[in-house]
Amino acid sequence: MRVFISADIEGVSGVVDGSQTSEQGFDYGRARRLMTGEVNAAVEGALAAGATEVVVNDSHGSMRNILIEELNPEAKLITGAPKPLSMMEGIDGGFDAAFFIGYHSRAGTRGVLNHTISGRTVFGLTLNGRPYGECGINAAIAGRFGVPVALVAGDSTVAAEAQAILPGVRTVVVKEQRARVAARCLQPDKARRLIREAAGEALRVALARGEVKPLAVGTPAVFQISFHNTGMADMAELVPGAKRVDDMTLSFAHDDLIVAFKALRAMIYLAGVI
Repeated sequence: MRVFISADIEGVSGVVDGSQTSEQGFDYGRARRLMTGEVNAAVEGALAAGATEVVVNDSHGSMRNILIEELNPEAKLITGAPKPLSMMEGIDGGFDAAFFIGYHSRAGTRGVLNHTISGRTVFGLTLNGRPYGECGINAAIAGRFGVPVALVAGDSTVAAEAQAILPGVRTVVVKEQRARVAARCLQPDKARRLIREAAGEALRVALARGEVKPLAVGTPAVFQISFHNTGMADMAELVPGAKRVDDMTLSFAHDDLIVAFKALRAMIYLAGVI
């Protein structure tokens, strides 16, 4: 049994401020250790449930956050950026399940450090008319390869977000939001224990019983993205196939979700140039 783990940092217990998520932040080193600890818990739970291979993709910012020297030796780490599939780099049809660890809620929701892909540029995003954040987008990418998301760990808002779009998914709430940069957090050892237990249950119960299914969003895949200002939208419109919806909103459609996703990333990158 093969398990793919996509790991972000904003949803990790104890992480509540931008100074913890940036390489220039004074508390970044501590946040990296907390992130690595939660990832290890998911790896341990998967291995205990019979996983024969666990691949971890570092999915935050520079994607060089996880401390490889502290990572469970049975896991394989994908690190560095940019990567063709970004937060889902390494996923393929040979995996039995995917876990999302340290995840946060989408832009515009009352979650800790909420944003969608780029907080500086993206105001809101939909996929086939439904609001999605990174959890939903990445679950759709996993679904494109026939892989179900069996576990999502993060704050209370992203847990609700996951449950709304992924029937049968196991969720672990490691913190409850009190504001965008404040939360009531579990002590790390307890957060890790809950993740370890949920990872095992996700594989032994949810996956074995067929309770979780790959997310299918249908074709064509249509992303619609609103930016924070018109200049960003002007730059994003340079992507061939992008269509202007209104002053600050563009759309991109393609029969292949992966092609549409790569165009989305290109639009966000160009929007960030100005």
